[in-house]
Amino acid sequence: MTHDHDLVLRPTQAQIAAALNPPAGRNGGDLVVETLAGLGATTVFGLPGQHALGMFDALRRSTLRYIGLRVENNAGFAADAYGRITGEAAPLLLSTGPGALTSLAALQEAAAASAPVLAISSQIPTPGLGGGRHGYLHELPDQAASFRGVVKSVHTVRTQSQIPSAIEAAWKSALTVPHGPVWVEIPQDVLLAQTRIPVVTGGDAFPEELPPRPELTAVAADLLSKAARPAIIAGGGVVRSDASGKLRQLAEVLQAPVVTTPGGKGAFPWKHPLSLQSWIEDRHTTDFLEDADVLLVVGSGLGELSSNYHTFKPRGRVVQIEADLGKLESNHPALGIHADARLALQALLETVEPVVERARPGAAERVREVLAKVADRIAAQELTLEQEVLASVRKALPADSPSFWDMTILAYWAWSAFDAKGPNHMHSAQGAGGLGYGFPAALGAAAADPTRPVLAVSGDGGALYSIAELATARQYDLNVTWLIVDDGGYGILREYMTDAFGEPTATELTRPDYVALAESFGVPGVRTSPETLEADLAKALATPGPSVVLLPAVLRMFAPTHLPPS
Repeated sequence: MTHDHDLVLRPTQAQIAAALNPPAGRNGGDLVVETLAGLGATTVFGLPGQHALGMFDALRRSTLRYIGLRVENNAGFAADAYGRITGEAAPLLLSTGPGALTSLAALQEAAAASAPVLAISSQIPTPGLGGGRHGYLHELPDQAASFRGVVKSVHTVRTQSQIPSAIEAAWKSALTVPHGPVWVEIPQDVLLAQTRIPVVTGGDAFPEELPPRPELTAVAADLLSKAARPAIIAGGGVVRSDASGKLRQLAEVLQAPVVTTPGGKGAFPWKHPLSLQSWIEDRHTTDFLEDADVLLVVGSGLGELSSNYHTFKPRGRVVQIEADLGKLESNHPALGIHADARLALQALLETVEPVVERARPGAAERVREVLAKVADRIAAQELTLEQEVLASVRKALPADSPSFWDMTILAYWAWSAFDAKGPNHMHSAQGAGGLGYGFPAALGAAAADPTRPVLAVSGDGGALYSIAELATARQYDLNVTWLIVDDGGYGILREYMTDAFGEPTATELTRPDYVALAESFGVPGVRTSPETLEADLAKALATPGPSVVLLPAVLRMFAPTHLPPS
């Protein structure tokens, strides 16, 4: 008996001839780039180094486009954004030791945000593997150990024949939900050695799907259908699985209000009658969600930011759909459904009983009441400047343009108050919370889609992490406008320390003239004001190529609601 899995495709005569007579002058690096191209990669990011030169030499013999950044961590941020925008695994080529380790913070962000990044690093020569302490340049006793607690999977190559399969396995791992970064390392001598292995012509690394268990969705559908006050929290998993349309359908069928987390920005229409928007760090929203008799949490682990700093205490039943098994019921007991958000929402849509408005009245009215309370709370704090600045950014940014936000006060406002205008349009470093994300990530997004302008937003502290990438923006003529809000220091830390200790320490910064600095790289710069921000930003975004808009302003955060009254 012949089984389907016993059938293999026979090579053609032309393929056999090509395999028997591979081109001369190829090395192990060629196997890397050929495998990437065979898997469908078109663009790679990275930074060359001595041990990785075999890979970079092979790039000139390939069709892959290379975007070289000036710091490995920034290259990781660019690859992260490319993966978020395209849904593809973004290759990141790195060198051994310091080069590899410098990417760790970016890979942590990719892991926290479930961004598919395929990091491929060189290693010291094969005799040094295993901690033998041969004294090679960049030698670590166990380089991969530094990455095992950060990435989804680690793949160490020791021979050229292992390269295609190791990269395919890593690619599949990166793109199997939950998406995330993966690590491949290849010794220097393996990359440099000439090879007679045939040209890699294809790849089969389709990620596995993660459907929900039907008995669990049946129970969830029954709970939601019978609920008197259902509500939904939509996290980043909805955006990553392209499930926004199904989320809207389900919310309307159930007449269930929806709030989006910072990672889930744009997953639900901002102005929809059932939209609680993103005011998840607000006690009025927290109270509303706690009052739900059935709360559906989709694509969120209800971590610190998504639970109003763990002050959220649901009183009703919780149904949690989460692709990351480690996040399932990690903060609250729930009916846990380990599944991709899109597949689980589709299963619920096929199972729930539709609810007519007269059977579950008042959902939209209760949403309006909550949003009015939030607005009154913010209005009482005299934060007009902050709201006007954010509104100017929204008006200047085209509706279909993505934005990338660093860890800065304006970004914290945006998590709650910015209308992303659609899924996968607003991204920030709120996963791991490291500085320096905004500008290099925006460069990666511009490389992914050059047809629309991209906005990066940083404070002056975060901007100093990424200044070198002005050279990258100019070299590749990437269509990114960088808004730098200059308040003379680490503004949010200044607030935190003043509130906690009465005065700040180590928060004030000597900084350059950012406009002159940008112009020294050949990047146009303009100094703006809150009054002229909208016009200046819109003009910069409408002008092809990179640009910098500098806004000197001291912004304040709205008062938190998770702290006890002082």
